[in-house]
Amino acid sequence: MVKPTEYRIAEDDLTGPEVAALLQLHLDEMHQWSPPESVHAMPIERLRAPDVTFYAAWHGDTLAACGALKQLDPAHGELKSMRAHPDYRGRGSGKAMLAHLLAVARARGYTRVSLETGPHEPFLPARRLYENHGFTECPPFGDYRADGFSICMTREL
Repeated sequence: MVKPTEYRIAEDDLTGPEVAALLQLHLDEMHQWSPPESVHAMPIERLRAPDVTFYAAWHGDTLAACGALKQLDPAHGELKSMRAHPDYRGRGSGKAMLAHLLAVARARGYTRVSLETGPHEPFLPARRLYENHGFTECPPFGDYRADGFSICMTREL
């Protein structure tokens, strides 16, 4: 496992080919595992909106993970596009990105951070990561609606 301190996490402008490829992989997998109406992953254009801040985690010159923080209101943020590169799954990149996003949320003064993920087997590693960092299931928030392909989670900061 790579030590969390070995990842360099920085805000990213979403113009690099490595980031675009990882986000496309993320979208493709979401569409593979969920029907279109239940895919809530943001396309790259939406991640460039002013209410979203996108981050990339690098291990040397290699993209290890990505994640974004969307402002829902002045006290509530949402995790978006959390994704480890396949070569970095199980190597601490997701944990490092989650810790970074939670630190950014605290610095912004958020009192709560929420997320939407899937209930099925491919989403289990992500759900375990979130649960291990204090997230619990909650009712749908924002524009989400209850369906068999979504689980919403939240944690107080």
